[in-house]
Amino acid sequence: MAQAWKCTGLRWASDGPVLVWDGGRRSVLPRGKRIGFAVPDGGARACVGARGHACPVRAVVPGRSTGARCEECARLDRAHSVAADTVADDPRPYRVYLAWFGPGMVKVGITAVERGSARLLEQGAVCFSWLGTGPLMAARRTEELLRAALQVPDRIPYAEKRAVRSALPETAAERAAQVRDLHARAVALAGWPESLRPEACEVSDHVGVFGLGTAPAAVGEVVELVPGGGVSGELVAAAGPDLHLAVAGRGVVVLDTRLMSGWQMVPVADSRTSGLTFPVREFTRPQEGLF
Repeated sequence: MAQAWKCTGLRWASDGPVLVWDGGRRSVLPRGKRIGFAVPDGGARACVGARGHACPVRAVVPGRSTGARCEECARLDRAHSVAADTVADDPRPYRVYLAWFGPGMVKVGITAVERGSARLLEQGAVCFSWLGTGPLMAARRTEELLRAALQVPDRIPYAEKRAVRSALPETAAERAAQVRDLHARAVALAGWPESLRPEACEVSDHVGVFGLGTAPAAVGEVVELVPGGGVSGELVAAAGPDLHLAVAGRGVVVLDTRLMSGWQMVPVADSRTSGLTFPVREFTRPQEGLF
């Protein structure tokens, strides 16, 4: 049998998305690349552990879990996490941002200044603007201010993000409109922390980076990997953790790479052959009509 590999996740580099594997191997994913892998018969998905440590009980985790961690490792991974709001003394400067994912879908969030726009690429933000910069707790208070005063959420499920990608406005100006409007209302609010410096609205658009402007709309999404299943297709777009793969006879199907973690995977027998034998959820009829 071919050598098996374990994927540790998708990362966004300056030149685009990169799959990272156990041992440090990296697979750059330019658009047009043929991607193919299979899960051997009899395989099981293992917990990936927490904070660089292996799962002590080598727990088996469900195929549909995007976290790929057992309950205990998930709890440990979120401990001392800025994202989980368990850290209050991080001395690094933070930025507050407004991210837009599609019509009527905008959120507020924070990221360390040193990370640049990586967090926005990882989340699949179609466009975004910085709102302000300052200490961690000032950024957190600003995030809460927008939630309370403007009902802006700080989380949007990935399933909802990918569901609207086939209905994006055609122009960057249209895509930026909601961010600009919300930015103006946010900076006009009373109660901003004094230590947070407001930033001008400058909307960055990721449609070209993700390849969404030229790729056909997706018709469905892989819901889980299973032993004996596989996928092979051409990468036509990538957004956040999602790969949009053109599969012969199926159209474009979205693969959330978080579903790959914890599995032993092998190359497909013929990487030139396009196919898909993992379970797929078809998108609703209105989205198919936009294809």
